Amino acid sequence: MTVSKEITKLEKSSVKLSVTVGKEDVASEYNGLLSKYSKSVQLPGFRKGKVPKEVLVRKFGDTLKGEVMGNIIEKSLGEIFEDEALPRESRPLPYSRPELKDEPKLSLEDDFQFEVVYDVLPIMKIGKWEGLEAEIPDVSIGEEDLARELEAIRDRNSIVLDKEDGEAAASGDIVNIDYCELDDSGEVLAGTEKEDFAFTLGSGYNAYKFDDDIIGMQKGETKEFVKTYPAAENDYQETPKKLRVSLKTLKSKKLPDLDDDLAQDVDEKYNTLEDLKNDIRGRLEKNLERSLRGIKTSKILELIMENTPVEIPESMLRIELDSRWRDMARQFGTDTKGLYDRLGERSKSIVEGWEPDAIKALHSRLIVETLIEELKLEATDEDIKTEIERMALESGAGHEELEKYREYIKEDIKERKFFDILIEKNTIKAGKKTNYIDLFANNG
Repeated sequence: MTVSKEITKLEKSSVKLSVTVGKEDVASEYNGLLSKYSKSVQLPGFRKGKVPKEVLVRKFGDTLKGEVMGNIIEKSLGEIFEDEALPRESRPLPYSRPELKDEPKLSLEDDFQFEVVYDVLPIMKIGKWEGLEAEIPDVSIGEEDLARELEAIRDRNSIVLDKEDGEAAASGDIVNIDYCELDDSGEVLAGTEKEDFAFTLGSGYNAYKFDDDIIGMQKGETKEFVKTYPAAENDYQETPKKLRVSLKTLKSKKLPDLDDDLAQDVDEKYNTLEDLKNDIRGRLEKNLERSLRGIKTSKILELIMENTPVEIPESMLRIELDSRWRDMARQFGTDTKGLYDRLGERSKSIVEGWEPDAIKALHSRLIVETLIEELKLEATDEDIKTEIERMALESGAGHEELEKYREYIKEDIKERKFFDILIEKNTIKAGKKTNYIDLFANNG
């Protein structure tokens, strides 16, 4: 097929592809289709395969032209995109389907011309990425961090006891409740009922945040109250909610003493409480090191982004936002449609609110991928083997199982090599002193 093309760059990393197919090829495609149908179509008054072509043209002319046009567009685009000489920056992204710009017209006497628009991979000229200076929080592991971890261990190893009848619920108690919303007339709102919901008072692990309202209640007691939620709450925007809560069971925790016996109960590898403390401190240090590494690379990438403008394609942004919506649906225990049904009109504003962060994440990712390619970083077979062995040792998974993720592991190794270079080539200075727990709260 004789095809000529012209590619015009548009905004937001999209292009317009103008295609011209010679009239000889148009006629050949049309006559071929006509011959095919004349041999297979059966019309009243004609034997199968004996329908004259002029009859088919008279009866199905527009339909034939439409099918020919579709065939030519598909074949010519296939020829263009399969050509290895076509530059990468002119190829459509995998999730960007070329769309016809205008409805083309087919004439058997003229060349056939059409235009499609699609998104392409953004081409960036990376700005300064070496010799930058980034500031990160100054964090160290303190005694309060160790104490907090030890308290969590005591809590996990606590004994739960039923409280006596007549005793009041207090912060830290474990409660089992039934609850629901009520309408203005005091009737239960359908779909809001929840039975046998258990949580720890003071933890805030409930949608309505009614911990303080339950404190003071006794087992078997039912209480109705009204709560108003601030505009910042995701599900309730300054709307008063009338709630009914029934306290079914009430239990308290008896925490174990912080001693060698507790350490031995946690794991037989600990002989003393000091052994447990040392292990906790080592784990916290590793967590801190990983977190600070992530902060370092993020800060440096933010500086590079300031020097490296890019236009994020619409399709790339759409895929990123769709992925975040699916993740949110999984967190809510539903599918994407179920989440939309639950949030209704607020769905659009939620997704729009994600856009700035999504654009920033895509910008950063494109810079990383571009620099990895420019630096020609690779993951050797030995690198991959070592990483699989490490992962198998830590996770207990078999080598064969991990081999299935070989390509992902390869890309992860390349990225880590790049981040090593990024940190080495730039200056990191300590900034404001920050508590360990606040660091994770602000970067979680």
